[in-house]
Amino acid sequence: MRALQIIESAYRCTIEEQDDPAVWITHAMKGAGADLGVVLRANAVNYAVKNQDASGLVFGSLEQSQPPRIDQDIAALMDKNIDVYVLEEDCTERGIPSADFISGIQFINREQLPEVMEQYDQIWHW
Repeated sequence: MRALQIIESAYRCTIEEQDDPAVWITHAMKGAGADLGVVLRANAVNYAVKNQDASGLVFGSLEQSQPPRIDQDIAALMDKNIDVYVLEEDCTERGIPSADFISGIQFINREQLPEVMEQYDQIWHW
């Protein structure tokens, strides 16, 4: 079975945790032998922007000692041979140029999304 993870909601739980649950479970499932792909869309396209730095994040007297490094988590997915796609239109809407993204990201437009989805048995939307 091949599953495509479509991640749309960004920075879910990253105040309490250092990981996004959808990205984390993708790593865990790949480690268990799953065949996966990832589409980053809407605000989650930010996950693939390189050189993010959330260190120094403080809420009152509570300091986040393990800040999220989502761009590194995404790069690690690609290192595990997981295809990671980003929707071009969502990047454009947010004013993020392609040069700001980590190496290896595959840019697709909305018209290409159904073709990508056709390659998978299941679609999981986060």
